[in-house]
Amino acid sequence: MQYVAHIHREGSQWLADFPDAPGCQTFADSFEEIGAAAQEALEGWLEAHLELGRVPPKPKGHQAPRGAKQLSISVSPSVAVRLEFRWARHDRGLTQGQLARIVGMRQQMIAKLENPKSNPTLDSLVRVAGALNLEIGILSRSIEKMAVPRKTTKTVVARHVAATKARKSAAKSVSATSPKRPH
Repeated sequence: MQYVAHIHREGSQWLADFPDAPGCQTFADSFEEIGAAAQEALEGWLEAHLELGRVPPKPKGHQAPRGAKQLSISVSPSVAVRLEFRWARHDRGLTQGQLARIVGMRQQMIAKLENPKSNPTLDSLVRVAGALNLEIGILSRSIEKMAVPRKTTKTVVARHVAATKARKSAAKSVSATSPKRPH
């Protein structure tokens, strides 16, 4: 998921503002720094709206005004999933309580699913996605984007396998050298 940022110079700094996130803007000292600053500002703006129970606007395509550059700023998968749930629930005219009854959960669980500071279970995400007729692809695409790069994943897995083998080997050698206790 991406929002469009309009980038232009203002004095000696660069300004990024978002037509789909009214009031969300940030400055940076250089054009190279504005992308990271814009992503941080957008994420904070979206998270604040989610935490306050608001429905942030969906991103749309916009043309940059004359003299401005346009940047597409990605939203983290964690925030994107929460936005998709909030938008789907809102589009269906459901309160958190009504959705909770449909899914067979407590309202507090639905609130947690939409809160960027919570860490819901995959089971909860799947149940609510099903109730809202959301394609599970939204979740899998978001999870894919969060995945560690493949090379790093292979290294982590290889280290885990080696450590597990070492622990098992050490446990066997300890049990083989330990005296047996009478029952």
